[in-house]
Amino acid sequence: QVQLVESGGGLVQAGGSLSLSCTASGGTFSNYTMGWFRQAPGKEREFVASISANGGARYYEDSVKGRFTISRDNAKNTVYLLMNSLKPEDTVVYYCAGRRTSLNTVLLTAGVYNYWGQGTQVTVSS
Repeated sequence: QVQLVESGGGLVQAGGSLSLSCTASGGTFSNYTMGWFRQAPGKEREFVASISANGGARYYEDSVKGRFTISRDNAKNTVYLLMNSLKPEDTVVYYCAGRRTSLNTVLLTAGVYNYWGQGTQVTVSS
């Protein structure tokens, strides 16, 4: 059973940066496509970014393109989300997710992921 643990959330001023980390245990991390999602209270979980198992493919939701960067270190079983130029509307809980896939696949839909972290709160003050 794969377990995912996020860290790195917190409070930042608008225009600032935060880096989220998600560390996996219990599986072969290099076989998993990873994704970041976010969810506001009362709303559906929203796709943010995804990276393929070998790191060769990445995909971003339009509102975060050019501001957020997803990356991974398979030797450390960790996926990262570097968030720059943060806006108050980025204030939500962020979740990492994983699914075993072929090497160069990105996944954009929450329902296809098998494993989820517990979430980490990001708050951007104006």
